[in-house]
Amino acid sequence: MTFAELRAGNLGVRLARDGAEVRAAQRLRAEVFFGEMGATPDAAARESGLDADAFDAVADHLLVLDHDRGDGPEAVVGTYRLIRREAAARLGRFYSEDEYDIGPVTAFPGEVLELGRSCTHAGYRTRGTLQLLWGGIAAYVFQHRIALMFGCASLPGTDLDANAAPLSYLHQHHLAPEALRPRALPGRFESMDRLPPGAFDAKRALLDLPPLIKGYLRLGGFVGEGAVVDHAFNTTDVCVVVKTDQVTDKYYRHYERKRG
Repeated sequence: MTFAELRAGNLGVRLARDGAEVRAAQRLRAEVFFGEMGATPDAAARESGLDADAFDAVADHLLVLDHDRGDGPEAVVGTYRLIRREAAARLGRFYSEDEYDIGPVTAFPGEVLELGRSCTHAGYRTRGTLQLLWGGIAAYVFQHRIALMFGCASLPGTDLDANAAPLSYLHQHHLAPEALRPRALPGRFESMDRLPPGAFDAKRALLDLPPLIKGYLRLGGFVGEGAVVDHAFNTTDVCVVVKTDQVTDKYYRHYERKRG
């Protein structure tokens, strides 16, 4: 059983229903990550045209669909990968554990949810699409009684100096409480506290953050300690942690009112 599709005009959000829709999400991810963001595809990705890994088989895949394009795989214009404890246990780990010690997160009582592989087709990068995605996440959180969400979020590029202001802003203003704080693995740890307070424009640093990270912060999200440079994906990653009470209040209730 899953939540009913949420609609906003021609756009809808729901979980993938079959392998063809999952492949459409993987194809969109490849177009965005490899085609636009400068990530380096491995041999399998070059051959298949898909961004795919072992976690896709155990995950739920949230999709944004443009019903003007159809009602199945051809309609997929946005996606988010969702992994619960039960799914991660089938592989023995969460995806984020490649970069972070998430012990404080997995020790949290109640259900946790890892978010990742978020992307949207270039023609649909609007506030409305992002709000619809968040509405889908909120419905999923509500259905599965998720207490805590987490996952790696990315700043563009691998130049730590170029990302010094946003990294410093996040560390100084949104560091997770110690009891909930992931920490970058020792071999991959890069300090986020790169500039002293007052040495950069904090308001500008906030404004310049990617929309996804700003969305997490608006929901009271925190970041873990340390960034990780991901050369394969041409990104600088931070680990975000979000308690879900504000997610359901802000997004799920909103769509419930619209449907009611």
